[in-house]
Amino acid sequence: MGQIAYFDCISGISGDMTLGALVDLGADVAEIESAVRSMGLPELTIRSETVKKRGFRAISVHIEHPPEHAHRHLHHITEMIERATEVSQPAKETAHQIFQKVAEAEAKVHGSTLEKVHFHEVGAIDSIADIVGTAVAMDSLGIETISASAIPTGTGEITIAHGRVSIPAPATAELLHGIPIVGSDIRAELTTPTGAAILKACATDFGPLPSMTIKAVGYGAGKMDLEAQANVLRVILGDSPETSGGLTSHVESDRIVMLETNIDDSTPEQLADCATRLMSAGALDAFQTPCTMKKGRAGVTLTVMTTTDQASLLENIIFEHSTAIGIRRHQADRHKLRREATLVDTEFGPVRGKVIELPSGQSRFTIEDDDARTIALAKQTTASEIRLAASVAYAKTEKASVAN
Repeated sequence: MGQIAYFDCISGISGDMTLGALVDLGADVAEIESAVRSMGLPELTIRSETVKKRGFRAISVHIEHPPEHAHRHLHHITEMIERATEVSQPAKETAHQIFQKVAEAEAKVHGSTLEKVHFHEVGAIDSIADIVGTAVAMDSLGIETISASAIPTGTGEITIAHGRVSIPAPATAELLHGIPIVGSDIRAELTTPTGAAILKACATDFGPLPSMTIKAVGYGAGKMDLEAQANVLRVILGDSPETSGGLTSHVESDRIVMLETNIDDSTPEQLADCATRLMSAGALDAFQTPCTMKKGRAGVTLTVMTTTDQASLLENIIFEHSTAIGIRRHQADRHKLRREATLVDTEFGPVRGKVIELPSGQSRFTIEDDDARTIALAKQTTASEIRLAASVAYAKTEKASVAN
């Protein structure tokens, strides 16, 4: 996974807060300014200053440019990014992804198309500079992976180009689809469309601070002065365990949610039905572990492994289809071997399987037990024979591949 950045969004996120935090981490303002200017904005200037927010030091970034009244479409911004001579290709790709997310959200909100939708606030020069500057800064800092906390949006109303709307603004709400948000009674727009788009395009998971070796901490200041807390975005930069601990490139990492409940008054049939429903609904795994309950009765611990966005749905299934009255939920880091689906030709016909990459670089082939039993029944043989035939066929295929 390499170098990781964790966005701690306790006061939300905006484009200028993000850029300020990245500058505080060490991104060079002059380099960012030069890159953004090369998009055809020669009169633009970017400066940073150290400010205090509720007693905390943070970097505030200011984008200055001549007044303009242009309303840009996605293709206009795409062209500006592509002609930028001082923006690296990885940074261009990141910027394109962010603007693409904004365009998709705007098109959905206004019932338009990507080609016809035009940007208002996000199409302004300062927002363009925030997004492209963020892409340039992330590339210069060597950030490979981004994760973030749950996002507060704030509450109340704001006025945008289309009139008065509730917070979160329509485009922001659409961008936050599938992203965990946290309630906040602060009457202000804590998360802007630009900030939401950055996370939508770049963050791979959301939750508590992941395992890492911290290298630096950056604080980016927002424009508001809040009574309850500092209007800052904290970005923590570090090396992931894969870098510092030595996991090979064959091992992938992600974050999952574990749901657990102890049950002693459900029948085996109920629990089997519940587990089947959980797997059908998208659980990564569901299993039962025998346990002794607090009153000395035999019971089971039902454990469900899932993704963050599926956790609430699966909790409801557990409550509805078992006698559970409480569920423990916690997040866990998961390391998993890479695998790839494959098909091998055997004397019994084609057999599906998967190739698993081991940390050593070698591979292991296996077929699903259900497939082995189904084919064995149809061919009037044993599942062991099917497994053996598939393994032999895979070995021949691998040998031929190496020979070529």
